[in-house]
Amino acid sequence: MAELLTTADGRPLAEALAQAQSKARRKAFFLVVPLLLFVLLSFVLPIGQMLHRSIYHDGFSRNAPAIAAWFDANPAGTEPDEAAFAALAEDFKAMQANRTAGEAGTRVNYVLPETRSLFTKTARNADELAPPYRDAFLAIDARWGEADLWGAMRGAASPYTTDFYMAATDFERGPDGNLVRVEENRQIYVYLFIKTFLLSGLITLICLLIGFPVAHLLATLPMAKANLLMILVLLPFWTSLLVRTTSWMALLQGEGVVNDLLLWLGAIGEDGRLRMINNQTGTIIVMTHILLPFMILPLYSVMRVIPPSYARAARSLGATSWTTFRRIYLPQTLPGIGAGSLLVFILAVGYYITPALVGGADGQLFSNMIAFHMENSNWSMAAALSAMLLVGVLILYWLYDRLVGIDRLKLG
Repeated sequence: MAELLTTADGRPLAEALAQAQSKARRKAFFLVVPLLLFVLLSFVLPIGQMLHRSIYHDGFSRNAPAIAAWFDANPAGTEPDEAAFAALAEDFKAMQANRTAGEAGTRVNYVLPETRSLFTKTARNADELAPPYRDAFLAIDARWGEADLWGAMRGAASPYTTDFYMAATDFERGPDGNLVRVEENRQIYVYLFIKTFLLSGLITLICLLIGFPVAHLLATLPMAKANLLMILVLLPFWTSLLVRTTSWMALLQGEGVVNDLLLWLGAIGEDGRLRMINNQTGTIIVMTHILLPFMILPLYSVMRVIPPSYARAARSLGATSWTTFRRIYLPQTLPGIGAGSLLVFILAVGYYITPALVGGADGQLFSNMIAFHMENSNWSMAAALSAMLLVGVLILYWLYDRLVGIDRLKLG
């Protein structure tokens, strides 16, 4: 019947409706384009570049093409022959001319420490490299005969590599190319990864235990008093993170305000001052204070719209205060608990300034290792560690969605 109807200008009604819908969709798309471009340029592309950087490093392959070709022509485990040393000599002479031995050695040094100095030393003596090449290399440094070094160079011969993820999970490649665990005293990344998630979970739990009654008080107080209390909750947002952290350093140190107050109250003796800084305890205390508002605000946004009549009705029907809280009030606050917990946990996982300042060696988190490698220009290793952190957070996000439902989140 719609095909028989026409518009004022004589067009079929169905055709006019289809054109109007198409025009509306195009208009909606063009309105969203700026936001899409912003998300693409500020979020998607940087993450894509980070993921690419974590598997790409051409520092060695670009500066040592001859030995890279020999590795391609010979399978893993092949003993380096005179042709391999000749190809390596050709590359070192080119590195000497182009001054790129440090760049090539740095790439191998990420897998095998103390390699960069070996490369620069060999490049300085590249004029001495003459047949027989094997003996010439061994005369410069006996390490050129070690299988571990050749295995590291084979792994670096391709610009695309999984070496950085291998190192980020405390593995290394043996002379035969198989993955083996590094020595126990070098196994730091997996330990820090697990420690970061456990500490973040503990900080999230502490923030929930402190923030829940504060948010409830905000939601039930008269408006004038609630606004005053809200100002105190929001006050940390108006203060620099660095200022807050350094203030806690003054409070928690051995001769700080907290210890002096406990000493004055007689709770501790002069020789029993508490050590609350440059350790894990300091990291937990300061991060809990900094992240607490991110728990309180989502909880408050949910609690303030819960009708008090629900609790009064439950008590009038004979329910105790605990039963009313557990079966009536708490289930209605779950969206706020989920939102606050997710916010605090994700922020805690990625914090590095606060642990660096108050945590010391014992309070360092996984993000501090990322910052360390960035400061030392090891961008590929930093990208691999960042990708691990991203995957860990996404897995937890997926689990939360499966168990609770992401559509139940309420941020305000």
